[in-house]
Amino acid sequence: MSFFSKYFNKEKKEDLDKGLEKTKKSIFGQIAKAVAGKSKVDESFLDDLESILISSDVGLETTVKIIDRLEVKVSEVKYFDTEELNQILKTVIVEILDENNTEDVHDFNTPENHKPHVILVVGVNGVGKTTTIGKLTHQLKKQNKKIVLGAADTFRAAAVGQLKIWAERNDVDFFEKGMNADPAAVAYEAVQYAINIQADVVIIDTAGRLHTKRHLMDELSKIRNSVSKKLEGAPHEVLLVLDATTGQNAIEQANKFTEATQVTALALTKLDGSAKGGVVLGISDQFKIPIKYIGVGEGIEHLQLFNRSKFVDSLFDDAPYSSEY
Repeated sequence: MSFFSKYFNKEKKEDLDKGLEKTKKSIFGQIAKAVAGKSKVDESFLDDLESILISSDVGLETTVKIIDRLEVKVSEVKYFDTEELNQILKTVIVEILDENNTEDVHDFNTPENHKPHVILVVGVNGVGKTTTIGKLTHQLKKQNKKIVLGAADTFRAAAVGQLKIWAERNDVDFFEKGMNADPAAVAYEAVQYAINIQADVVIIDTAGRLHTKRHLMDELSKIRNSVSKKLEGAPHEVLLVLDATTGQNAIEQANKFTEATQVTALALTKLDGSAKGGVVLGISDQFKIPIKYIGVGEGIEHLQLFNRSKFVDSLFDDAPYSSEY
């Protein structure tokens, strides 16, 4: 049995299923209504499907791609029912996820070929950035990693305080220089501190301000350059945290951050609180950046590794096929 098979146990599957419940009901409930009484994919159904996918924040570009491929696959099918249609739709979505750079992640471990492994965490305020850091720290601590949390969001006292609480809760080292300190200097010294104590991982929190794209680019560039000067090759990972409940706003945030810095991985939070989990498909397809983590609940164990097959299986498992929807 692989590590991932051990990781993705029954409890994890139940958490994922519950986290996607609102999205599943929204998408497949509406599809069941749209297909009721029909025996073929016609223009009316495709219009309905387009509206359903867009309302689930799949995004226009990805929605068009799904519909185009669906038309091709059902072009030779004279009759179908809702279950068959859902299976075809599942195949199309799997294909789209397979085509981008999202790869199945098998564990929470970090590479052993450099030390410390530097993770720069970016994202606007309110998306669950600090909470994601705390939950990720919890998972890494379970892998016996020695961790430093660096508080480079020096513009909000609450951000520093929240990160410190997570450090204490996880019993890991915490580095700060107080309010209004230069974020780049904090990042530089946090890495130096991690080197001094022989830490395995340093996770650096950054400010989530989006006053202007230029301001964002300048600040993140300074932090990246500062960290790189201290440790060649760092940051090894730039993790963008997005709130799934914000739908298209999450895509707009991804646009700004990917223009401002080289984002290497995504974490999508609050999937359990949204019927718009289709944003996972849109972001994955549009940005071709690996989705690494998804948040499916408030508990400390509810940050999950993103796995394409598990995600799609959960999305389609027990999809409503009856017309009662």
